[in-house]
Parts: sequence; C-alpha cells; structure tokens
Amino acid sequence: MSSILYTNEKQGAYPPSYYAASADPLPAFDPILGEQKCDVCVIGAGFSGLSAALHLRKAGYDVVLLDAHRIGWGASGRNGGQVGSGQRLDPLELEELVGGDVAAKLWNLGEQAKAMISHLTDQYSIECDFVSGVINANHRKSYAEETRRYVDHIQRTYGYENLTYLSQEDLSDIVPTNAYFDGTYDTGAGHLQPLRFSFGLAKACIELGVRIHEMSEVLSIDPGQKIDVYTASALLKTDYLVLAVNGYGGNLDAQVKRHVMPINNFIIATEPLTEDLAKSLISNNAAVADSKYVVNYFRLSSDRRLIFGGRESYRYRFPTDIKSYVRQAMLKVYPHLKDTRIDFGWGGVVGITMNRMPHFQWLSPNMITIGGYSGHGVALATLGGAIAAEAIGGVAERFSLMEAVPSDAFPGGGRLRLPLLSLGMAYYSLLDRLS
Repeated sequence: MSSILYTNEKQGAYPPSYYAASADPLPAFDPILGEQKCDVCVIGAGFSGLSAALHLRKAGYDVVLLDAHRIGWGASGRNGGQVGSGQRLDPLELEELVGGDVAAKLWNLGEQAKAMISHLTDQYSIECDFVSGVINANHRKSYAEETRRYVDHIQRTYGYENLTYLSQEDLSDIVPTNAYFDGTYDTGAGHLQPLRFSFGLAKACIELGVRIHEMSEVLSIDPGQKIDVYTASALLKTDYLVLAVNGYGGNLDAQVKRHVMPINNFIIATEPLTEDLAKSLISNNAAVADSKYVVNYFRLSSDRRLIFGGRESYRYRFPTDIKSYVRQAMLKVYPHLKDTRIDFGWGGVVGITMNRMPHFQWLSPNMITIGGYSGHGVALATLGGAIAAEAIGGVAERFSLMEAVPSDAFPGGGRLRLPLLSLGMAYYSLLDRLS
C-alpha cells in the first residue's frame, strides 16, 4: 500500500473511529527486513488482501502480506459496514452493459460474496456484530414505480425472494423521517463491524502461517519472471504478486491508477442512545442507504450509537472538523438529534471506477490487481481475494468473469482526472441538494 495519498493523519495510527475504539487491537507486526522470497506477495492488508492471503495459504502457497500501515487501516477498517447484495451496479444496469446471461452470473457472484462472509465468520469464529437487513430509501417520490418494477424483476428473473418493496407507510414505520418516500428491504443483506472483521481475517491468516509485515510501504515493483518488490528496508522476490490496494495505490502501477480513483468519504458516530431513541431511528436494526448520488448511509451499532456516513471530498486532506461536516447531513434525516453528542468522526479513501464496477486485471502473466469496489466492497472485496487466489492457482473462471466487465479509464490522465471527477461530482451533489 502506498503512502502517496496520506491525508492529515499519523502514519500507522488507526483513525479516531468508533471501530478502532470498539475493537481489540492486534499486536503490531514487524516491518519486512533484508532480502526475502516467497511464492506470492500480497500488497494491501484490507479485505481483499487478507482474503487473498488466507486462500492462497490454504492452497499451500508461501505468502507474504505487506501493508504500509496496519491491518485494516484503510477503507476496510473505516467503511459503513454494509454487506450488500449483488454488485455496485444493479442487475438492470448490468443487463444493459453486459447482457442478461453475464448479469445473472455477476448477481450470483454477489450472492457468493455474502455467503463467504457468513462462512468465514463461522469457520474462524470472527465476532463482528453481524446483523441482517439493508434498506434502500428513495429520496425522490418519482422513484416509486421504478422501484416496484425493480423488485418484481429481481424476484422473477433472479429468484431472489429476500427483497421486498416498502411503501411510504411501510418505510416510515421502520425509518421515521421526512427525508424519504419509499424503498426496498433486503433481508439477505446485512451489516457488521468492519475492523473487527478485518482483525478476524488477520488472525486466520496468522494461524495458517501467512507472513504479515506492517509499516512496510512498497516503493516500487520490478516485474519479470521473478517479481522484485522494494520497500525502504527490504527486497522481496516473489513468483506472483496480488495488488490489493484499492484507493491507496498511489503510483505503484500506471494501469491501476488510470482505472481506480481515490475519493474521500466520512462517517460519524453518536453517543450511545437510549433503547427507545435508537428504535425510533431504525426500528428493525437494519442498515439504511439512500438513493442520492452522494449516498447517505447509516445504521445502529451494537451499543446503540447511530453510525452515519455521507458527504465526499476530492482533496488529499480531510476536513478539519469531520464531526460537524457529516452532522449537517445527519440532521437533514433526523433533525431531532440536534442535541445528540457526536463522539467520533473519521474519514477514509474509497476506490471508485468509471462505471462503479470493480476493476480486476492481469497486469502481467504473474501479477494481478483487484480493487475499485466503489463503496460496495465489504462482501465483494472479500470474495475478490478468494477469486484472485483461484486465478493464481489456475482456476480463472470467476476472475475472467470480473475482468471481462467493461472498465474504461478515467479521462484526463494523471493531472486532469481529479479535477474532472470533482467537477462531475459537484454537479451530482447539486442535483441531490435541489431534489
């Protein structure tokens, strides 16, 4: 993981998040030193990298996992914790993009991703506060008919009965707010504490014999039949390399940089709420995400805090006062929380792609990249690591399916892509405000 995109944070220190405060930290892993070798080097110790290392080691490979910071330091330990169904693009959009048959296969991958979360938490006894249920709430009344058709299509075409339509009355019974009109309820999805899940995956890697090195920023990669991976204190020679850095890739690989763009997203957590107040916000304890282009997403923690995420920025520094920055969005949904104390506020870098579908690619015959989950990565990134491990082992069907999804590079090259993205996102943010 590269440090080029550091914001106003301390290197190696977990952000001041509710997740870091409510997870038992792992002992620090020493930086890599000297000249070493392995079968597979995995760069990035988030969901993708941890899962790749875990599945590669289970397949018998000697695996070294490197991170510039700590386990789960990036988006994997900071995100909204929502375990969503399908892909980031919904099946109707995917049917237009790749056709019905491929869209169905991609939907099935999404179902396999959720099943993998359940399997790993059971197999390795990972305590991560998983709760079933995700609500998608429409912020525009005009979306109602389209949403009904979408639910009917998912049920009929994909045989997915866990998704139901919520009328305005149904939704207001669960999420009492004037901000939304109707939506959907997915009992096959859910939410979890992401940093605890990251730590659980890391413990499983350790038990299997993965060699983990933190504070080991990769400075450069020299491809070849044997790949040379350079840090400030080591040279690692490896037969294969998995690049699992998502939005933190910096300049490590030019191809990845063209396809995966970092943006900043922010989350707050309130003080613990009374049981009655918590139930008055989300009566069934589901996670909620809305239909805005710059999405608001929120859920209750195991100790009844409201964890609320929203707002974005495209600079390389976070806002000085994240709590106030996100609180504005929270109060538009729940204005009666104006006197509720905000205990935590933190930000993180999300890796997005042009079409919001993950970017999977063989960069060379022995170098692979997985990332660009665009805010839908808890389940898909975990599955992505397993898929990368399969591909290195010679079973490439699922990887080839993901790699074949069209993935355009961002326009503007290295200098203009960020200003162009900022301009485009500002336009959509304006539409959100005017709706």
